Order: sequence, then C-alpha cells, then structure tokens
Amino acid sequence: MMRRKRYVILWSFLFLFLVGVGAATGYAAYLTDQVKETASESHQGLERGEKSDKRTTEVTPAKDHTSVLFIGIDDSDQRSNAASRSDALVLATFNEDDKSIKMLNIPRDSLTYIPEVGYEDKIAHAHAFGGIDGTVETVERMLDVPVDYYVQVNFNSFVEIVDSIGGITYDVPFDIKEQNSEDQAGAIELSEGKQLINGEEALALARTRKYDSDLARGERQMEIIQQIFRETVSTKGLSNMDEILASISANMKTNLTFNEMIQFKDYFLQKENFTFDKMQLEGEGGFTGHGWYYQLAQEPLAATSDELKDHLELPNPVASEDEEENSM
Repeated sequence: MMRRKRYVILWSFLFLFLVGVGAATGYAAYLTDQVKETASESHQGLERGEKSDKRTTEVTPAKDHTSVLFIGIDDSDQRSNAASRSDALVLATFNEDDKSIKMLNIPRDSLTYIPEVGYEDKIAHAHAFGGIDGTVETVERMLDVPVDYYVQVNFNSFVEIVDSIGGITYDVPFDIKEQNSEDQAGAIELSEGKQLINGEEALALARTRKYDSDLARGERQMEIIQQIFRETVSTKGLSNMDEILASISANMKTNLTFNEMIQFKDYFLQKENFTFDKMQLEGEGGFTGHGWYYQLAQEPLAATSDELKDHLELPNPVASEDEEENSM
C-alpha cells in the first residue's frame, strides 16, 4: 500500500483557533470553560523544562517576543506515534512590540544534523528518533533560534475541523484532480474559481504539487491557514464548537497552558484581520548516497536565521566550535 503523502503545513490553525475563541470575551462562559478543558487535556511539557537552552531566562507571550513550532505528525497505521515522522514543520515567531508574525515553512526532507543520533538526516526523522523533544532540539540547532513553545497535531484534525465548520470559501487557482486522504486516485476534483470546499477538497488543494512550484504551494497553504482561522472563529464556526473541540482534544499536544495561549490574542484579533509574513527555506532537491534530500542553501539559511533573530530581537552569536564541527 502506497504511503500517504501529506505535505501540508496547516496544523497551526488549531492553536490559532484556541487563541481566538479563548480570548474573545463576548462568547458564552461555558464555551471558554470548554476551551480551557481542551487546552488542559492537550498539555504536555518538554523534557528540557519551560525554558529553551537558547534563552537566558524564561519568556512569556504577554511581554516577550516568542516562537512556536507547529508539528504535523504522520501517524498512519504502519507506525506507532512514538516512531512517527513529522510530515509538516512551521516555525512562527511573534514580535510583541508591533504584534507581527512570521511563519517559516521547513521542508520535511531538509537535510540537517539531528543531535539525537549525531548525524545528518531528513528533519522529518527527528521525531521518529527523539519525539517532540528531538524535533524541537533539531530545529533550534538548524536555525540557531529558540523554540519556546510547540504545538503538535496529527492528520485527523484537518479534514474533521474543516468539515465541522461547514467547509471554507476559497478561490481555487486552477482545475485539479487529486487523490483523497485514503490515497484513492482521482477522488477529488475541483474547478478553478471561488467556491465552498470541504475538508478533503481543502487537503487535496493544500498538498498538490503537480500544478505549480513548491514555493507557490507554500503560499497557497498559508492562505488556507488564514481562511480556516477566519471561518472557525466566525458565527458559522461557533455553531459547531463541540465537534471542533473534541477533535482538537483528541489530536493535539502542546506545552502551552491555556493562560499562555490567550496571551497571544492581540496578534490574532487585530482590526486589520489576522495575517502574517510567509517565509520559505531555499534549497534544491536531489539524491545523495543515502537517498533523496532537500539540500538547504547555506547562505539563504543563514540569512533566514538572522531575519528570525531580528524579529525576536535576539543577538547573532558566533557558532560554537562544537556546532561548527557537527555541521561539517
């Protein structure tokens, strides 16, 4: 059976949803209580503790610039969750001063050093080697920035939540014919134009790579994230809140507490509507002696690291001798 190819970076909308609903004071009290309960059930700390090793002190979203790593997990029937790979990685940085957000898509096949095993491999394998902690440590080392928080979600939530809000309205850029989440070829057909799409259709549109470039696909996925968030926290989404919260509780893990989540509210409830700067890692795919990898261009990678540090208002320290040796 062909392994599912779920190249999507849409998991972050669950966290955005919890923030938006939990922070909006006009909603019924029972709804906020449900969100608190969902956040509590989803909480799982990191072995390192509350503070990143790249921080000198602990941070809080209410007063500091912070980062959140969104991890989409491939937990198909063929592998246990402990050995599953990360099928999607997005690092978001939040600047408290101007309430701006940057979101960096990290290709799952990126070749990088994985501290858990001491050699280079696809970054998607970091989760199979070391779980959430191994993934966080690998991303921190690759980008030289702290990962303050993480949000891990498995595949099931995407289709379920889009369907539970009655689908999303989206301007489909081209005609497509794609497989569905069960790998049934040609099951999803969409025509170009603005229309209401369901969860399976949104997933197919987000993951297809046959009609444009990887860069354009990344842009498309980010647009879908924004649209899902807008419609989830609308009256339309709130009418199906029980279903949405049940899916989140069953499919999400995070080291964020509910109180920390709602401290992000000002980022997502701005008058100009929720938006963010989209970033991509430059590189080139190709075969090495051990298989196909996305090999990152080093100068653009360093520039991306500097841009994230600037957004977090961090210094740019010179890499340690150990880091330089491991990268060789």
